[in-house]
Amino acid sequence: MKIEGKRVLVTGAGGFIGSHLVEALVAKGAEVKAFVRYNSRNNWGMLENFSSRIKNNIDVTSGDIIDFGVVKKAIENCDIIFHLAALIGIPYSYSAPESYVNTNIKGTLNIMQASLEKGVEKIVHTSTSEVYGTAKYVPIDENHPLQGQSPYSASKIGADMLAQSYFLSFNAPVAIIRPFNTFGPRQSARAVIPTIISQALSEQEIKLGSLTPVRDLTYVKDTVDGFIKVAESDKSIGEVINIGNGKGITIGELAKKILNLMDCPDTPIYADEGRIRPEKSEVMQLICDNSKARDTIGWCPNYSLDQGLQETIDWIRQNRHIFKSENYNL
Repeated sequence: MKIEGKRVLVTGAGGFIGSHLVEALVAKGAEVKAFVRYNSRNNWGMLENFSSRIKNNIDVTSGDIIDFGVVKKAIENCDIIFHLAALIGIPYSYSAPESYVNTNIKGTLNIMQASLEKGVEKIVHTSTSEVYGTAKYVPIDENHPLQGQSPYSASKIGADMLAQSYFLSFNAPVAIIRPFNTFGPRQSARAVIPTIISQALSEQEIKLGSLTPVRDLTYVKDTVDGFIKVAESDKSIGEVINIGNGKGITIGELAKKILNLMDCPDTPIYADEGRIRPEKSEVMQLICDNSKARDTIGWCPNYSLDQGLQETIDWIRQNRHIFKSENYNL
């Protein structure tokens, strides 16, 4: 199917990836409904910064993903659902695991059940490479065992299994997209790349967690392209599809690369004890095998790491006032 002209719902639309997806869907001619979490300020998250041209082409609805009635109403008359709404901060999941179960698992249940009842054409459920845990082999393909090494990853495994069960039990048109670490403009300082950049702009040193874990980094525009290709492909139904570059870099090497791009290569980098995950919870190596994405949906990354980092640096320079670099963001 083609996205153009389709009535599309994006949950988690006010977030980092969600807002980029909304923008891309509007550009492709979809009729977009953006589901954002209700707040009394009527704040739409990252959608607030859109031009009036884009805002006038989206229907924003507020609610809570754990409220079935609200979800069912939002899904009404929609053809395609992109389910991105989730709690995603790993450190906060140590403090509030029940919130992660409620939002990530019950929220996914609501999406699946409401979509089934409303007869939607396609549901794209968002997973995460964190469900793999520390790699037993690399690159990691979709058959790699799942390991809940944090309450966050455990909740996402539960959500993934629910999504898969609706395909197997009810023949629901579900596809699971599993992005590896995505970065780019609009990402919060909860993530490592904005943390490094914002600290480099305002602090005399870089404080991070462990410097040795290896991550596979994908620029957000490539990840969004993966979402759209998964939605448009009939071959993706019932499948889990990894989206990632297939190249690994340690957090320490990443920090040095960013500092070089920002012309401050001598800034010291430290592993801050307070930011290090519990030893058995840290995921040491994530490198994507993206061959299934290439073969099944025709996806491949277009942005190099340096290109994506430079665009991210430029955006954070322009928006540095929103980052509290002196704080550790959970």
